[in-house]
Amino acid sequence: MADRFYELHVAGVTRKLPILNVNDKLAIAGFVILGDVELVEKAAAALVKRVPPETEIMVTAETKGIPLVHEMARLMGMPRYAIARKSVKAYMENPIIVEDRSITTKGKQILQDEDIALVRGRKVLLVDDVISTGGSIKALEELIEKAGGTVIGRMAILAEGDAMNRKDIVTLENLPLFDAQV
Repeated sequence: MADRFYELHVAGVTRKLPILNVNDKLAIAGFVILGDVELVEKAAAALVKRVPPETEIMVTAETKGIPLVHEMARLMGMPRYAIARKSVKAYMENPIIVEDRSITTKGKQILQDEDIALVRGRKVLLVDDVISTGGSIKALEELIEKAGGTVIGRMAILAEGDAMNRKDIVTLENLPLFDAQV
């Protein structure tokens, strides 16, 4: 159990996040939106106000971005959004696969046939819960390019670490990184 915490204030919501070691030098504040209806609804409402008007479809990666993009799509009256999966499923006939390496993820981003059709030839907004190293967003960008879509924006609830200095992403708040404690 964590013995250090970071108090986060975002979209009118306050959460006490546990600070967890990622390795022997780096720790992050554990930000999990899964199951947090209030946080998802308020963050989605705040982000929707900043969505580029030319957005035709939104794409997120499994898993934590799903409730956020779902609520954003609902608020915007969008009937569909696409999800990049982490593993190939039996129902995927011709998926597009891109390797993903980020601070918390090591694996693949996979777009299935149905979602490829949703993205092809469209203006795509990438949505995630946190952007840190940018590895997951970069993998999503490659996936969208391979699928024939055009990325017009990148959006997340939080920018973490070096991502706080990026000018190409829209976020609601910053989340610092921490020194690991052993």
